[in-house]
Amino acid sequence: MMSDDRADDVYQPTGTNEEQEDAAPLDAQDSLDERDYDEMLDEGYSPPEKPLGVTKHGTTAAEQRERETLDERLAEETPDVEAPAGDGVGDVQDGEGEPIDPEAGTDRTGRLVAPDEGAHTDITKEAIARDEGIDAGAAGAEEAAVHTVLDEQLEEEGDADPGS
Repeated sequence: MMSDDRADDVYQPTGTNEEQEDAAPLDAQDSLDERDYDEMLDEGYSPPEKPLGVTKHGTTAAEQRERETLDERLAEETPDVEAPAGDGVGDVQDGEGEPIDPEAGTDRTGRLVAPDEGAHTDITKEAIARDEGIDAGAAGAEEAAVHTVLDEQLEEEGDADPGS
């Protein structure tokens, strides 16, 4: 019998670490899944949009020597008070929202579907469509911008307009 009782040494450790010498993670150049060096260099570098430490105290040697006062350090801990962010045009604090254009109407139009339903050959060569109703609010921006204005409303506004 052999001195090491390892059966026939099949699938047994060899006692040396030679198999593990090249087991390091692959370099980016040797990896199939990662970008190679040429792609990384071609990509370039985009600096941050704004300098990150310019407004902080202690970025210069003189400021580091002088150090911050306790009042300055405590002032950094108080939250900045600013108006709540709105969504753009017509924002008024505690207002009703966006201004309403009288020519646009207030009733939103639903999905507009052509007679060919977008799937068949277009028989009519005119720009006509029917209102299919609102589809659970899943309209695109273009469809959501379309509003219904009745002809009577336009005539009433035209009569009330002193400039016409």
